[in-house]
Order: sequence, then C-alpha cells, then structure tokens
Amino acid sequence: MPQIIPIKELKNTSEISELCRKSREPIYVTKNGYGDMVIMSMEIYESTMRQINMYREIEISEKQIIIGQTKDARSSLTKMRDKYGL
Repeated sequence: MPQIIPIKELKNTSEISELCRKSREPIYVTKNGYGDMVIMSMEIYESTMRQINMYREIEISEKQIIIGQTKDARSSLTKMRDKYGL
C-alpha cells in the first residue's frame, strides 16, 4: 500500500528518511489534497533507474531488429575472440 503524506510533514526529515528506507517504495507527498511530489530512498531510486535503462536498451534492440540492424552472433563472437585472443 503506498504511503501518502501531506507536504507539512516534510519538516520531520529524519522520520521521512526512515519511512523511505522502511517502506522500500516511493512516498507520495500531497499539497492541498493533491499529488505534488514523490520521494524515495536512494537504493530504490537507483534500482528504478537501472530498470528504466534496461527497458530502454530492450526497446532500442527491438527497433534494431525490426529495421534489420542485427549481426550474426556466431560471427560476432568469432571476431571478438580473434581480436582479443579469447
């Protein structure tokens, strides 16, 4: 269940920090009853960014497959082995 807090509670920074680490998910901050911000721990932020980057790379790869920008895996590995002496 997502945590939702009013913006006035941001004064309690150490409590909010602890809440971010314990909840292991984003905390939604409201202002005048409406969504205003999202805060999260660095660990969750970095994990989320890694996932986004992975999905972005997959999307690029899928587009390359569609337009035919692919290479044969066996020949690519052979070239790498020859080049790097593997």
